[in-house]
Amino acid sequence: MAALLGNWQLDRHENMDDYMKAVGVNILVRKVGLSLTSYEEIKQDGDCWDIHITSTFKNAQLKFKLGEEFEEETMDGRKVKSTFALEGDKLIHHQTAVKEGGENSTITREVEGETLVITFVALKQNVTAKRFYKRYTK
Repeated sequence: MAALLGNWQLDRHENMDDYMKAVGVNILVRKVGLSLTSYEEIKQDGDCWDIHITSTFKNAQLKFKLGEEFEEETMDGRKVKSTFALEGDKLIHHQTAVKEGGENSTITREVEGETLVITFVALKQNVTAKRFYKRYTK
């Protein structure tokens, strides 16, 4: 779990356009999203977690306690109900669409070697994408 904490910069991604399409992101936002430099800062203070997601276009902050549902507006503007869980060294983020007919997702953050791997799965359409981040110092 401690390996997740720190500052991360996007290095590359795989299949993100298909994932964003599966969850209902329009083509213009998808094109912008694929071209951005993105950063994640993951912090933990006792039971409270904080993930700052910043990019050259938009920023977001997720503050949560494991197992407690909260309302989230995703970077692309979708409204979801979210919960986080820790399974071993993996931080699992469950998103349930608020909009009827919307796509639910699971987002898994885990460190492999020196890389933060974030795996996105659109559950109904079974579309998977990955983003790979390298640790950096501010």
